[in-house]
Amino acid sequence: MECGTSAAAAQLLKLLYDKRQMNMISTCAEPRKSTPPSVADDPRWARIVARDNTADGHLWYSVSTTGIYCRPSCPSRIANPRNVQLHDSLESAKATGFRPCKRCNPDGLSIDAENAALVAKACRLIEGSEEEPSLEKLADAVGRSPSYFHRMFRAATGVTPKDYAAAHRATKVRHGLSSHGTITEAIYDAGFNSSGRFYEKSTDMLGMTPSRYRAGGANEEIKFAVGQTSLGAILVASTNKGVAAILLGDDPDELVRDLQDRFPNAHLIGADHEYESLVAQIVGFVEAPRIGLNLPLDVRGTAFQERVWKALQEVPDGATVSYAEIALRIGAPRSLRAVAGACAANKLAVAIPCHRVVRNDGSLSGYAWGVDRKRALIDREASQSA
Repeated sequence: MECGTSAAAAQLLKLLYDKRQMNMISTCAEPRKSTPPSVADDPRWARIVARDNTADGHLWYSVSTTGIYCRPSCPSRIANPRNVQLHDSLESAKATGFRPCKRCNPDGLSIDAENAALVAKACRLIEGSEEEPSLEKLADAVGRSPSYFHRMFRAATGVTPKDYAAAHRATKVRHGLSSHGTITEAIYDAGFNSSGRFYEKSTDMLGMTPSRYRAGGANEEIKFAVGQTSLGAILVASTNKGVAAILLGDDPDELVRDLQDRFPNAHLIGADHEYESLVAQIVGFVEAPRIGLNLPLDVRGTAFQERVWKALQEVPDGATVSYAEIALRIGAPRSLRAVAGACAANKLAVAIPCHRVVRNDGSLSGYAWGVDRKRALIDREASQSA
């Protein structure tokens, strides 16, 4: 009897063992479910996190928790990637059944493109007005509040609407004076209500009197002198208003020819002993930047260039900034090329320290008077300010 019971128990154990083995084999044979790749690991997600506007028109994303789809540059708070689906076409984003985001308008123009069109419209209004339109009038014409429009205009152009209007007015004055009309006609054609208001600003606007400008700058007196520094030859030139040029180079004669090219109609006068003392002051600053340089300058440039040059003058000795930082400081973060162009147009070496501008990685970029001089000036300032 015991033998029969033992045999039955053994048989039962064998059946249980065989069933367990079959379950294990079945489990191993089942295909494992693949885990979908995480959106956070997709390189396209990084462009959304960075709000990269260059991805607009090439990439969209939808968010399941809000039921909307957006463009990469959308200013809304970044969604949890676990709730996000990426789309390579607008049709794919629409197929989700979600609604378009009201903030970034993924179905239409981007905010940047829309703002650029509004700024262009405002510029045409300024250029077509006989008198300078007010900020309120311009903002109303493009359907924005005055404060928002002011920020938008400055971000797009690098200057304020008022500065843009002043620059356009100056251009009209120059064109009028260069034509065969009278000075009075040029004044009123440019939108000035009275000749008194014009003459208050004429020297700053033209760099000389209207009659002299009309004559092509003929006989404008510019004093100049050439000196020598450890970085090579230096030429300093001044008008009645202030120092108009500081040029660096290897050949003094070449610097004089450069000055003649920059002021072709002016009457160049070799400097006297008193003026040479001014040159000595500038040479001293080149050799020892810590002594500082405070001179009246005759700055001639566009409204944007003058904003860049003013920002450069605020960079302290021994410091460097990137083109992007300067663009940000003047309220035009996307105007990197224009900032670089303003630096290249500078003709007041060291007085307007464009040598302190470097690339984003700190490496040296071009310099009108040679990269070696730029490096020497930066190193000298850094060592003397330490």
